[in-house]
Amino acid sequence: MTSKSLLQRLQDKEDIVVAEGYLFEFERRGLLKAGAFVPEVVIERPDLVKNLHEEFVNAGSDVCLAFTYYGHREKLRVIGREGDLEKLNRDALKIARQVADDTGTLMAGDLCNTTVYRKDNKEAIETTEAMFKEQIEWAVEEGADYVVGESFSELGEAMLALECINKYGNGLPAVISFISHAVDNTSDGLAFGVACRRLEEAGAAAVGLNCGRGPKTMLPLIREIRQACKGPVMALPVPYRTCTEQPTFQSLKDPATGKRAFPVDLPAHACGRSEIADFAREAKSLGVQYVGLCCGNASHYIRVVAEEYGRRPPASRYSPDMSQHFIFGKNKSSEDPYQQALKMKVTGS
Repeated sequence: MTSKSLLQRLQDKEDIVVAEGYLFEFERRGLLKAGAFVPEVVIERPDLVKNLHEEFVNAGSDVCLAFTYYGHREKLRVIGREGDLEKLNRDALKIARQVADDTGTLMAGDLCNTTVYRKDNKEAIETTEAMFKEQIEWAVEEGADYVVGESFSELGEAMLALECINKYGNGLPAVISFISHAVDNTSDGLAFGVACRRLEEAGAAAVGLNCGRGPKTMLPLIREIRQACKGPVMALPVPYRTCTEQPTFQSLKDPATGKRAFPVDLPAHACGRSEIADFAREAKSLGVQYVGLCCGNASHYIRVVAEEYGRRPPASRYSPDMSQHFIFGKNKSSEDPYQQALKMKVTGS
């Protein structure tokens, strides 16, 4: 196990690089269905889940996040597999724990928006609490180092998740984040800085945003949160080119058809690695301690984030070095007139 806990690292002003994005990565690989987005792959191909944890750690992630996002009771009910709920959760936690132990990284349990929470609805709130409770207790029993609560649209559900982690988590720290939709506040009408400050005051170890927005449209909100909060701030955007007119990856329009790109045509909007490097540099300059990428993440992206945060993970051995390229490099071969002529043909200039 890692020698330093999450809280120790945060208190020592260390940064935490976190790879998320398991959901989209397995959908890309043909092992998870877009729509319900349930992580059935945990049960059906646990070997590949383990491999992806290892791949993300190799690229610089400090955390193995158990793949239980949308692995809660309501989502399993929708696809007719509620009977597999406990197995899916425990298996995901065990896989993440094994890789964390093997690599000296942290392991986190994962809660997310339940889709059943309704403000001022007692029955819905009780159902939500029961869903959180069972997932938290499994995370405790399977040895999680802390619990993530993420992708909450409103403060009410986010605060309930935090309260449940405090109540049922046997002292495990909680990091809590919102998803920002097309408006610059929570669904219950609060500025994100205000909402995050309330979570911080209620005991969250780190607060911020994940998913929903790409780097360009998330960072302005992160600045607000950083100004409002005293403690660690988290930022995990999606690696897509969102903009003022289309601020979320659900609002992006396919440039060829004009239709909504989410989810199957999002590759047309993927960020370049240079954009991810720009995001990481700016996040670091803002003092974001808990940083990573969400849906759409891949190992080459998280490696860039880790490197911009001053790391050199094992995967950095294979970071690009175009000086060695036979056309675009700086070597005898690239200076050869034949290669210069070829370069002009390749580039058109």
